[in-house]
Amino acid sequence: MVPGAQADIYDVKPVPHGDLKAVWYNSASLGSERRMFIYTPPGYDKSKNKYPVLYLLHGGGGDEEVWLSRGRANYIIDNLIATGKAEPMIMVITNGNLVTTAAPLDRSASMQNKVAPGINSMASGKFEESLVKDVIPYVESNYRVIADANHRALTGFSMGGYQTQNITNANPDKFKYIGVMSMGLFSTFIKDGSYKKEDHVKQLKELQKNSPKVYWIGMAKDDFLYSSVVKMKELYDEIGFKYTYRENEGTHDWNSWRLYLSEFAQLAFK
Repeated sequence: MVPGAQADIYDVKPVPHGDLKAVWYNSASLGSERRMFIYTPPGYDKSKNKYPVLYLLHGGGGDEEVWLSRGRANYIIDNLIATGKAEPMIMVITNGNLVTTAAPLDRSASMQNKVAPGINSMASGKFEESLVKDVIPYVESNYRVIADANHRALTGFSMGGYQTQNITNANPDKFKYIGVMSMGLFSTFIKDGSYKKEDHVKQLKELQKNSPKVYWIGMAKDDFLYSSVVKMKELYDEIGFKYTYRENEGTHDWNSWRLYLSEFAQLAFK
């Protein structure tokens, strides 16, 4: 590891570590068995406590492993819990790709040649529907969780930031902690006229009525999607939608996303 403040966020330290398991679950919405990773905090197996849940989404071209192999999300949460900066939590890391059920080496033979789609292929809303109808019920049926909106958080970067917006806009009562990383107003990229501002505003006003405790947006100054967050903030300011904005030096990369996770996780469930 390269020493320094950035590495300190995700370095492996002599602290209690949570447990990480690959879990296969049935997605009736997508018609397939799919894989996700579930992190349980230190002491989960020895206690009877119930925990809040952070749902963590990846970007285009990634899968359920990338937040662990590149993002080192489990070590970030370990370190935050150990220092008292974050509440003990369960973390669920999903595979947000429609055509692939798992990371490449863990797919069935028939899936090996499938390629994870980019963000422009993810506008159908099918994964978003699956997270609400399949993933959350599975987690809440099989783990000791506090099953209400006050104890659910959702965040993701790039494509995952777009999916986070879709999920929370369509389900305004499901999450009280919302984090959008490296993604702004998706209509910036939609040129076919399908984006309806009035419908989007209606969703945002309904979400605002449900009073999210945290709506957090992170964007790096040199991110190629920077213009999209400018338009997002303009819309939110226009309608009085409340949010917290975090801008950092950097680009569309893992240094930013690790930083965002470490900061958002400290705000969740407080």
